[in-house]
Amino acid sequence: MDNSTEEWLLSPEELNSSDLKRRVWNESKKLWVIAFPGMVARVSSFGMIVVTQLFMGHISELDLAAFGLQQSILLRFVDGILIGMSSATETLCGQAYGAGHYHMMGVYLQRSWIIDGVTATILLPLFIFTTPILRLIGQEENIAIEAGKISVWLIPVLYSYVFSLTIQMYLQAQQKNKIVGWLSAFSFLLHVLLSWLFVIKLGFGLAGAMSAFIISSWLLIIGEFVYIFGGWCPNTWKGFAIAAFADMLPLVKLSISSGVMICLELWYSSILVLLAGYMKNATVAISAFSICLNINGWEFMVCLGFLGSSCVRISNELGRGNAKAAKFSIKVALVTSIIIGLIFWVLCMLFSREISHLFTSSEEIAESVFRLHVLLAFSMLLNSVAVGAGVQSMVAFVNLGSYYVIGLPVGILLGYVAHLQGLWIGLLGGVGVQTLLLSYLTWRIDWNEQVNRASERLGRFFIETTEGSDESSNLA
Repeated sequence: MDNSTEEWLLSPEELNSSDLKRRVWNESKKLWVIAFPGMVARVSSFGMIVVTQLFMGHISELDLAAFGLQQSILLRFVDGILIGMSSATETLCGQAYGAGHYHMMGVYLQRSWIIDGVTATILLPLFIFTTPILRLIGQEENIAIEAGKISVWLIPVLYSYVFSLTIQMYLQAQQKNKIVGWLSAFSFLLHVLLSWLFVIKLGFGLAGAMSAFIISSWLLIIGEFVYIFGGWCPNTWKGFAIAAFADMLPLVKLSISSGVMICLELWYSSILVLLAGYMKNATVAISAFSICLNINGWEFMVCLGFLGSSCVRISNELGRGNAKAAKFSIKVALVTSIIIGLIFWVLCMLFSREISHLFTSSEEIAESVFRLHVLLAFSMLLNSVAVGAGVQSMVAFVNLGSYYVIGLPVGILLGYVAHLQGLWIGLLGGVGVQTLLLSYLTWRIDWNEQVNRASERLGRFFIETTEGSDESSNLA
């Protein structure tokens, strides 16, 4: 393994050093080099949804509510499945990189495209039959009809997620995520420009806002394809391989366990938006709640980007067999993430009224958003406690209990007493319980056992390359 790879891994001397400040500083640098482009990518990607909602709010209240319902329920539902299914790619690629099995990263990427592509196709009927589904569950007729129009526009976006999510994880695992950050930032800026041009300047309304969303999403994918296929990943991308179709079942199982963990988290807030649709003045309720969730979700993308860098660092160390380094890395990541949460908490408390008016011209909706700002601020703070160490099945049970046994019943009971505040209190309660439980579980993890599991997983999925063991010596 060459020097460029070694610098990402904590040496035994560094772990045994008494200079804690130097160790924290070095680990923080390694985390931020990976984290910052990942944050830019995730914030920009989610930002396209937020910007689309922002322009929808200036088309009509109905379009704002319909998009809020579609984005918060349907898009979040399928996004949760695809992010969860793709997270196995992040784990496997990170461990393969740490172990020096570079050729396997391209195989994992192709397998994830197959699995996610099939999954997206299975979910396609939800986009085609949105209006009758919403009617069936009792949503208002005008919102159901408008949401059905929007869902057809979201089909190309659905398939863009198949590639964008997996490619980002593949590149991030090998410290090549700067290109993802640059491409995502460019796509986001282009999306803002196209949205303004199509909606405000040319007056294309709904069609203009959704066209800008689709164009920006796929330009990002095209840029990533050019980077991978153009030869900038010579050691991890060896071209399309038949091996991508081999041993799919173990990867599907890992993807499902990862998917359950994230889906339970993302669907939780979607259910609360659905409940908002049954309240009096559903248009205002859905609009206000979905705006708050998108602000909260945008901040969560920052935490998720930082968590992604932590997962890469931990996976690298587990793949190398260094349990102490993995444990030290997650401690540094947790402290840093909490500091990030505190910063966003302050910003939300100070500028909540200004933020609410960005999304709508309706004073009634803006006031509803403002009334939730204290709870929104604390939700952001709890988001910052980012934890994750490859224990997907355990986390799935924690999410199930925290959200659906505690948070959701509390939200339902209080929602029809305190209205939106009650729903958000339920959301906040579930997140708070989840944070405490996951923090405890992370503290109790046996890192030596995690090293053994990582080794077993790599051995199960490993396919010998014709280049043999020399591949670790020529990593670009």
